[in-house]
Order: sequence, then C-alpha cells, then structure tokens
Amino acid sequence: MKKVAVVMGSDSDLPVVEGAVKVLKEYAVPYEAHVYSAHRTPEQAKEFFSNAKKNGFGVIICAAGMAAHLAGAAAANTTLPVIGIPMKSSAFGGMDALLSTVQMPTGLPVATVAVDGAKNAAHLAMQIIALGDDELAEKLERAREDMKNAVLEKDRALQEKI
Repeated sequence: MKKVAVVMGSDSDLPVVEGAVKVLKEYAVPYEAHVYSAHRTPEQAKEFFSNAKKNGFGVIICAAGMAAHLAGAAAANTTLPVIGIPMKSSAFGGMDALLSTVQMPTGLPVATVAVDGAKNAAHLAMQIIALGDDELAEKLERAREDMKNAVLEKDRALQEKI
C-alpha cells in the first residue's frame, strides 16, 4: 500500500492535522508526518515533494494557513495528487488560506477540503489510494455502510419519540 504524506507548514497546525492522522491510523494506512514551510524551508520542502513518489508515497496532504503556499509548492514539485487543508487564522478565519490553496494555475491542481478539514483530507487520500488497493476499498465501503445504518437508526429512534 502506498503511504500518505501529511505535511504541515507549522507545528501549530498539529492539533487540526492530528484529525487526519487519527483517521489514517484507524484504517491502518501508512503515513509520515512532517513540518516543512514553503517559505522558511523551501529547499527541504522541494526535496521532500520531489522524491515523494520514489519514496513510496501515493498522496500528499498539506496543511497551511494564511498565505498557504505549501500545497502549491508540493504540486509544483510532484505529479502525485496533492490535497490542501486551509488552516483557520485569526485575521481572516481561514478564507485567506482557502483562496490561496484552491486558486492554482492550470496543470498544477490541488484538491482542497474545507478550512480545518483534516479528517476529510485523510478520507480523500484513502479513496485515492484505494483505487489500487482492494482491501482498503472494502474498508471504506464498510465504513460508508456503517454511516448509513447509524443515520437510519437515528431516524428510527426519532420516529419512536414523535
């Protein structure tokens, strides 16, 4: 199974990013987590992203706030799928990061989840990896079935109360 890279622009992003790590662990998807900044460690970030495919990664998740150039830096240096997590900031509530992450030039796409949407980033990464991994695909299908059944059970409980 291919690994997922989870890269954050700052260790202050960790409380949100831990949501993605928890999901990946839950599904036994191998991952590595790193802190690289598009602005403060551009050489190290470029080296990591440029070698990600060769190093067994299948998807890269990048979390960054404010100018949020990390996912774009990743996309510029690999052909692997890149998923951006725009991080909430005090100045603009994450809107600045959302726009920086989603507005990529043609040919360098970054799939973008909601502001602070780390868990969905992990789910999307797993769906991409599951294209080549039947066991993971089955786990995801079972999880969807479990979600459906939980909602239907809540509906049944509601009908008994009303």
